[in-house]
Amino acid sequence: MTAVLFVVFIVCLMLSFPVAIAMGIAAITPGMLDTALSADVVYIIRTMVVGIDSTPILAIPLFILSGTIMAQGGISGKLFDLFAYFLGKRTGGLPCAVIVTCLFYGAISGSGPATCAAVGAMTVPLLVSLGYDRGFCSAIVASAGGLGLIIPPSISFVNYALVTGTSVTSLFTAGILPGCLIALCLMAYCYIYCRIHGEDKEKIGANYQKLHSRGFLGIMKSGFWALLCPVIILGGIYSGIFSPTEAACVSVIYAVLVSMAIYRTINLRKLWELILESVKSIAPLCVLLALATAFSRVLTMLNAPQALAEFISGAISGKIAFLILLNVALLILGMFIDGAPAILILSPLLMPIAAEFGIDPVHLGIVIVCNLTIGLASPPFGLNLFVASSTSGAPVMEIGKKVIPFIAMFLIALVLITFIPQISLCLI
Repeated sequence: MTAVLFVVFIVCLMLSFPVAIAMGIAAITPGMLDTALSADVVYIIRTMVVGIDSTPILAIPLFILSGTIMAQGGISGKLFDLFAYFLGKRTGGLPCAVIVTCLFYGAISGSGPATCAAVGAMTVPLLVSLGYDRGFCSAIVASAGGLGLIIPPSISFVNYALVTGTSVTSLFTAGILPGCLIALCLMAYCYIYCRIHGEDKEKIGANYQKLHSRGFLGIMKSGFWALLCPVIILGGIYSGIFSPTEAACVSVIYAVLVSMAIYRTINLRKLWELILESVKSIAPLCVLLALATAFSRVLTMLNAPQALAEFISGAISGKIAFLILLNVALLILGMFIDGAPAILILSPLLMPIAAEFGIDPVHLGIVIVCNLTIGLASPPFGLNLFVASSTSGAPVMEIGKKVIPFIAMFLIALVLITFIPQISLCLI
C-alpha cells in the first residue's frame, strides 16, 4: 500500500498537480482502496485541522510577515551600507559585503527567497554600476540568499521541528556556525574571483569615499536598528525570555516600529498592503503544512518509516555510507522539490534510519536543510535563480552558469558540516 501511495504522489506531480494537492490525493488513496484502514477522508480532514492547530506553526506566517515588512522598509540597504563601510575597499570587499548582508538579513526574514529578493534588489544594481559582472552579482545573491534557511530564525527549522519533535531552540542554535561557515566559503570564492578578473578600483574607490563621507556615526546610526533586530530576536530565544513563536510576534512588532516610526519608509496604508501580500503567500503554505501532516500520518500508519529504515539498514553497512547516500539523494531532490514539502515528507522517514546509525536528530536537521539550501540555487529549477533573475534582469541560464563555483564552495562546507557534527552541536 505504501508503494501505491508514492506511485499516486509521483503521478500527480508528473501531471503538474501542485505539491499540496498531490500529497492530499496520495494520502486519501490507501483508505479508499483498503476499507480496513482508518485513513478515510474524515480522518484526513481531522488530521489536517489538528496538524495546523500548533503553536510552532504560528511562527511561520509571523516570520514571513516580519520579513515582508522589513524588505519593504529598506532594512537590507541599511545593513549593506554598514558592512560596505568596513569591507568596501578590500579586494572582493563589496561582493563579500553582499554575502554578510544576506547572513544578517537571513536572521531577520527566516526565508531564502525573501533574503535573495530583498538584498538582490538593492545590491545587484549597485555592484553592476561599479563594474562587476551582472551574472556574477546575481549568482552571489542566489547562493547567499539561501543562508536565510540556515541562519536562525529559520522557517525550515520550524518545519523540521514540527514533524520530528526536535527542539526548535536547539535547531536555531545549531544553525549559527554552519551558516557562518558557508558564508566564509562563499566569501573565499568572491575574493578569488575578484583577484583573477580584477575590479574597477576607481569606481569602487569613489563609492567608498562617498560612503565614508557620511562618517562612521552616521552609518552606524542608520544601520543600528537593522542590526538590533536579530540581536533582540535571537537573544530573547536563547536567554529564555520568549519562545520561538513569541519571538516571531516580537519580530513583527519590531519591524512595524522600525519601518514606520524610525526609518519612516512605510505608512499605515502600505502596511495593510503588505499584510494582504503576506496572507496571499502564507495561505498556500498553511494548506501545504496541513496536507503534509496528513501525508506523514498515513505513512506512519502504513509503517513506511520502519520499512524504509530496515531496507536501508540492510543495504548500507555504516554511518558514513548512509550520510553520503543521504547527501547525494537530497542534493538531487533539492533541484526539483521546494524545501518545505521536502522537509515535511522526508524528515519523518529519515529520522528512524538516522537514529539507528547514532546520528543526532539536530545534526540530521542541519544536514537536510543545508542540502535543500543548495537546491535553492541549483540549476535548472532552483527558486533563488528565478528570484535573482527577476530582481537583476540577468537571464536564468546565465546566473545558473555563474552560480556553479558558489555551489562548489557550498559543497565543501556541506562535507565539513556532515562529517564533523560538532560544527553544528558544539553550541547546544
